[in-house]
Amino acid sequence: MNKQPTILVTGVNGQVGFELVRNMQCLGRVIALDRAALDLADLSRVRNTIRDLKPSIIVNPAAYTAVDKAESDVDMAMRLNAEAPGVIADEAARSGAVLIHYSTDYVFDGTKVGRYVEDDATNPQNVYGRSKLAGEQAIAAAGCAHLVLRTSWVYGRRGKNFLLTMLKLGAERPELRVVTDQIGAPTWSNTIAAATAHVVAQGLAAADLEWWRERSGTYHLTAAGETSWHGFATAILGLAMEEKAPTILPVPSSEYPVLAKRPANSRLALGKFSETFSLNLPAWEEALRLCMAD
Repeated sequence: MNKQPTILVTGVNGQVGFELVRNMQCLGRVIALDRAALDLADLSRVRNTIRDLKPSIIVNPAAYTAVDKAESDVDMAMRLNAEAPGVIADEAARSGAVLIHYSTDYVFDGTKVGRYVEDDATNPQNVYGRSKLAGEQAIAAAGCAHLVLRTSWVYGRRGKNFLLTMLKLGAERPELRVVTDQIGAPTWSNTIAAATAHVVAQGLAAADLEWWRERSGTYHLTAAGETSWHGFATAILGLAMEEKAPTILPVPSSEYPVLAKRPANSRLALGKFSETFSLNLPAWEEALRLCMAD
């Protein structure tokens, strides 16, 4: 592979895509495409764009992420999260490019005691999870050099996410009710992007497609540690508001009805990623402090 490759990044207006572009600028020629430039729903356009640009590395954070809306918008969720990644992977296999793609803890049902490892049985409980799992399977079937990075509870300072919702509601209300019986690792979008950039840098140093092929597969990539949504909200507002923070009441998920069922246990084991790429991921509390100070 070229030492200064063309790196195609999709979905660059999203939380992870925006941070990816910032983290990868020094690694090669970065082509950053938003939805207007590359709508993943247009599969022919996806295929033609990749053929025209001839990227060495494709990083695909673009996705359908409206978890509850997906329950009634099944076709579009499958198009963006399953069919489009399959097309991208087919093109990567055809041209000898590397694909880095992001998936989710929602491929699991959340009933395991302990952390999920990469080869645990999947059993998604909602349309979003099923669509993301189908995307994983399409990429594996294409046979390209690839990394599928499962993450969870992604937040950042842009877009729509739990952090920004809590900051808004915390400034408006004296009391908040937040779910306490779902456990996971809040993961800053920049943590994901920085870790991805480190992996890409390793691959470029190896300068060999075989390096990527030897490491192809699925990895879990989240912040270290765990908490509940209630614990996450408490940490956010504690940093943002200190003594002015509202009261945050713990409630079971049964009192917070949503269309799409969420896993109670979203904890992902990080050992495979850390051992393969010699990277230790930061604790979620430290990453949150950095995000809040950013």
